[in-house]
Amino acid sequence: MPLVAVVGASRDRSKFGNKALRAYARRGWDVRPVHPTESVIEGLVAVASLSEIADDVDRVTLYVPPAVGLTLLDAIAALAPKELWVNPGAESEALLQRAHDLGLAPILGCAIIDIGESPATL
Repeated sequence: MPLVAVVGASRDRSKFGNKALRAYARRGWDVRPVHPTESVIEGLVAVASLSEIADDVDRVTLYVPPAVGLTLLDAIAALAPKELWVNPGAESEALLQRAHDLGLAPILGCAIIDIGESPATL
């Protein structure tokens, strides 16, 4: 099953970082919540940083402010994910340019909708 790292995972079920966890789990993905202080979110073992993920990552999806995402791009590039999704509110010109400079091809859009789920139902 494909592996997704959800950066900005949240325990708050109203936040998209939580909705993404539930959507990907419902679709059968191997989900790795990334959160600096939480150890378990929605029953999924969380990692504090991307460097803790040793497996091949199919997708990284960002649910953090652009300034935070920008600081994580080197770690994302080190994972060499097949896809980097930059969700609404996580994008900035600087983040997108740096991602391109690192050889990543960021995809702008809602990663929840991309997998066939609706955030409104989560």
